[in-house]
Amino acid sequence: MNAPVDLNMLAMAIWGILFLIFMVQLIRSIRLVPTKSAYVVERLGKYHGTLEAGFHALIPFIDKVAYIHDLKEETIDVPPQECFSKDEVNVEVDGVIYISVMDPVKASYGITDYRYAAMQLAQTTTRSVIGTLELDRTFEERDLISAKVVDVLDKAGHIWGIKVHRYEIKNISPPETVKNAMEMQVNAEREKRALLAKSEGEKQSQINRSEGIKSEMINVSEGEMQKRINEAEGKAQEILSIAAATAESINKLAEAINAPGGKQSLEMQLGSRYLKQIKGIQGDNNKVILPGNMLDYAAWMKGIKQK
Repeated sequence: MNAPVDLNMLAMAIWGILFLIFMVQLIRSIRLVPTKSAYVVERLGKYHGTLEAGFHALIPFIDKVAYIHDLKEETIDVPPQECFSKDEVNVEVDGVIYISVMDPVKASYGITDYRYAAMQLAQTTTRSVIGTLELDRTFEERDLISAKVVDVLDKAGHIWGIKVHRYEIKNISPPETVKNAMEMQVNAEREKRALLAKSEGEKQSQINRSEGIKSEMINVSEGEMQKRINEAEGKAQEILSIAAATAESINKLAEAINAPGGKQSLEMQLGSRYLKQIKGIQGDNNKVILPGNMLDYAAWMKGIKQK
């Protein structure tokens, strides 16, 4: 009696387990693919198709999602590595790669791990490019190194189903001894530029000062010259004015003399002035000689005319 019951219970348990497995597989066969994602489906171990964004139903126990790819752009850190420059200086370089999956099938079956492969290829390419550059140029040619790495990765990316957008070098770290030497060189160059700038400033200052003195002397000489010219012109104008006034007075005097009674009037004025001059020279030590006949005015005038 107990044996059949146990067998029935065992059979029910087995059927229950199988039903549960079937339900789980049925639920798993329903796939909701997010935007910018791709699911690679295999049917009985062979590639069957790629599921894009949306609702999809698979066949339980036959179809399987083997690979899930994110189609958005992603970053991959390239760990620091030691590289030797052309002048045999050891530097440590790290960077970052920006890539995105373009062909999910090639990214699934073209290579085992495209992220690791891209990182390794970026490191080897960086080492080879830095090996052709001297240490000073490695800091200046970051764009050249990045372009070379992107070119190599892009060629391999066609096989791997990925697109390499860009590669950026984060740090280039030389040894401490080289770094100290470079800092000393930079400081020396900075001091050299400062001395050159100071000397140029002093030179320009002296030039400006001499130009100022020169301009001042020119202005003073031009002012003195203009002053003398103005004084000469003023004196010439004064002489011309005096000469013109004298000529005019002489003309008027001649006209007055030639007029009726002019000579008599002139003689009277001269006589009056003569008497005033005689009066002015009187003094204790001066001797005045007068004509014998004080009442003969005509004789006086005749003497003045002779004088």
